[in-house]
This record gives sequence, structure tokens and C-alpha cells, in this order.
Amino acid sequence: MTDYYSVLGIQKGSSDDEIKKAYRKQAMKYHPDRNEGDAKAESKFKDISEAYAVLSDKKKRREYDQFGSEGFHQKFSQEDIFRDFDVNDILRGFGFGSNAGNPHQGRGGFPGGGNPFQRPNPQSVKPPTLIKELSIGFEEAALGAQRNIAISRNGVVEETSIKIPSGVTNGKILRLQGKGHLSPDGKNQGDLHLKIRVLPHPLFRRDGQNVMIDSEIKLTDALLGTTIEVQTLNGIKSVKIPPGIQSNSKLRRKEVGIKSSSGVQGDQLVNVKIEIPKNLTEEQIKHIQFLKDTGI
Repeated sequence: MTDYYSVLGIQKGSSDDEIKKAYRKQAMKYHPDRNEGDAKAESKFKDISEAYAVLSDKKKRREYDQFGSEGFHQKFSQEDIFRDFDVNDILRGFGFGSNAGNPHQGRGGFPGGGNPFQRPNPQSVKPPTLIKELSIGFEEAALGAQRNIAISRNGVVEETSIKIPSGVTNGKILRLQGKGHLSPDGKNQGDLHLKIRVLPHPLFRRDGQNVMIDSEIKLTDALLGTTIEVQTLNGIKSVKIPPGIQSNSKLRRKEVGIKSSSGVQGDQLVNVKIEIPKNLTEEQIKHIQFLKDTGI
């Protein structure tokens, strides 16, 4: 995968102004108007425009820095990258004309009108996106996972390896560039979109980045306090129950929840349920009556 920082000749951590200056310098050098008929320059201009489309957008740049080139391209298709990005408008700001009469510079190339030079071959049009549903477990969604899935493309079943990012939510679309159907001439391959379906868990429920779990305790433990053990995504952890806790109180075990794409770790919330015994022995009834008589 191409490193966008290397494409623009800058270092990771460069300022917005440095990114803009680097793109302007390379755009002036490789623009099709200055390199008529030069396929290498045209290809280079495409690369630097794609790099600038990502690094000039704060959200896309943050995702790129966190997941790296490979992980980023699993989440973002070409359409995502160039959405709300118009090379023509940017270049006009750098002093280039509108090029309305230049056959190399129309508005129909990159998605969103951003590619000023792509001239598709009707026989090599990118196939429509292949959309599939992928069911994953609660832990896979929370912690992330590497999965091998079988995808039928053009009548042929192939195995594809995918990375499920930690914290992915139900209904999220994972976009895999170039993993879809082939064009009729075999020169272009469409994208694959996987719609995530997170399966329910017998113990855990999700509340944002937090994991919720119910835990039942005895009436005497609720009155006197105790320490219990609960299951978490990171194994069994102890939780202290304070004396006099009320039913449906929620206790927090910090930073054992779900990690978001920005790196923020959620907590685990323990919903306390107080068990009320249905059948009491005569001895237990005597003790409880005594407590009642004392005002409890």
C-alpha cells in the first residue's frame, strides 16, 4: 500500500500548511496541462491528489494515522476518499484556470467530481459494489479480529482475509477496495462492502463504549456488602459491593470496556440485582422477624 506522506514528500505529523504547500509544489510539477501526453506524470498527479484528499481532511487523516494504509483502505473506498473533495476548485486556488475546454480536465472522474483527468473505457468500467452481510460475535466486534470469509465473485467462490476493527458497531459497513466483482474484460475489480451484524451475547450488552452485565447477589450481601467476581472482555475481575446497595444500582469497573477507533477505552457497568428468596425455613423466618422487630 502507498504511504501518503511519502507520496507528498513530507513527514508524519506535518502541519496542515506544510501538507498544502507540498501538494501545491507537486501539483505544479505534475499537472496534465504541463505534461501533455505524459502517462507517468498523469499517474503521479492522481497519486498526489489522492494523498492530499486524505491528509487535508482531519477525520480521514486521523483514521489513516491510526489504522495505517492497509487498514484505512479496508474502511474507505475511492468514493469515500474523494467525497466532498474537488481537485478543480483546489487547483483554481493555486492559480490554475478552470480548464473547462480541456478534454483532460472534466468533472466526471473521481467520485464527487474531483478527478480532472480520468477517461474510462466503456469496456473497463468499474463493476458495481458487491454487498454482503457478515455476522460476527460480540467479542469480535468489541476487541477486533482477523477473519477469513468465502465470497462468491463472478460465479467463483474465493476466500478473502479481512480485519475487523475493534469497536465496530452493528450495521457498520466495512469497505474493501478491489475485493468485489471483475469487469467483463477482467481489467477492473469493484469494491466489496460488508454490512456488519453483531450477534447477541448471553452475558454482555453494549452501551456506547461501555459493556453492561447483570450480576445477582444475596439479600444479606446487599445489606452488609461483599466482593463479587464478574466476567469482562479481559477475563474475570473483582467488584466491591458497598453495604446497603439498592437493586439495579450500576457499579463501574474502569477501562475494561470497548476501545473506540480513537483509542478511548470504555468501562464495564455491573447492574446489581438483589435476589429475594422465595422459600424460607422456619429458622430463617424467626431471624428475619427479629430483624423486622428491630426496625430493619
